[in-house]
Amino acid sequence: MKKSVLKFAFTSIAALAALGFLSCNKKSGESSSASAKSAAPEKVTITNVSYDPTRELYANYNKIFATHWKKLSGQDVEITQSHGGSGKQALEVANGLEADVVTLALEYDVNAVKNAGLIKDGWLSEFPLDSSPYTSTIVFLVRKGNPKKILDWDDLIKPGVGVITPNPKTSGGACWNYLAAWAFAQKKFNNDEAKVRDFVKKIYANVLVLDSGARGATNSFVQNKQGDVLLAWENEAFLSIADYPNDYEIVTPSLSILAQPSVAVVDEVVDRRKTREVATEYLNYLYSEEAQRLAGQNFYRPSNPKILAEFSNVFDLKINLVTINDFGGWDAAHAKHFSNGGLFDQIYSKK
Repeated sequence: MKKSVLKFAFTSIAALAALGFLSCNKKSGESSSASAKSAAPEKVTITNVSYDPTRELYANYNKIFATHWKKLSGQDVEITQSHGGSGKQALEVANGLEADVVTLALEYDVNAVKNAGLIKDGWLSEFPLDSSPYTSTIVFLVRKGNPKKILDWDDLIKPGVGVITPNPKTSGGACWNYLAAWAFAQKKFNNDEAKVRDFVKKIYANVLVLDSGARGATNSFVQNKQGDVLLAWENEAFLSIADYPNDYEIVTPSLSILAQPSVAVVDEVVDRRKTREVATEYLNYLYSEEAQRLAGQNFYRPSNPKILAEFSNVFDLKINLVTINDFGGWDAAHAKHFSNGGLFDQIYSKK
């Protein structure tokens, strides 16, 4: 059954209590010991190469981490941010963009950096929950009043519906969008792949523009007023409503996908720059209760179930979600759908 347009109350977020500083250890959410307080330069600089929609999250996180690191080590830290389409960012790092850590939209993009020889095998188990400290999902952002009555994926194939989504060849969020649509069609057509392909092809026939990243797609829809529906990261949709509460609404489709952004230390860089300790703690502290609440306040779903429950009046926690495992994992999904000549190329080039 199609779900109604959700009404969200943002006041609950503002009511969250002020946060104290919590320490975490690598696997359990408790902080590393004060052994970091060794003789070290007064200031250290690290670079976080991330994907499009995390700009606000990390701008806020960097502040609390700087305080945490100062308390832990006695050292000041400055974090430089870089943002763009996740696939494009992974390629930039592989080609020489220096990053102490990567915080990308999906596991496949981190593996692209690993395959360039910059990250060691085993990164996926270096941090809890497959090195995914927060999650998200894919929703629809529509204009106030939902004039095209877009309630589920099958409404996206209707004539005259303009769809905005990024390009899955450069954007991690776009890959999640595509796979969520594919999963809906698989259920709708009982895994008849010919019908599934035709359904997804019809969605992309209604796409007006493929931006290179999720933030660009949001700008096309929100600022440039293109299209009738934006296929969006949940956090991007919430941010748009926070900025324009009278202009947009969020629609949660009947089925979506658990989007798991991945984080990793870039081993080759931190060993050369001697920043491993601070870079590792930078990612480790994302699992602290303070950082988990901050993720929720920035409309990402905390991976800590207790903290996630605190946001139950913000997120639809009963949404029906498939996972990347339903596609055989990222290697299989990418090879089938997003590789050169894969199903996306076949579907989109023939629209």
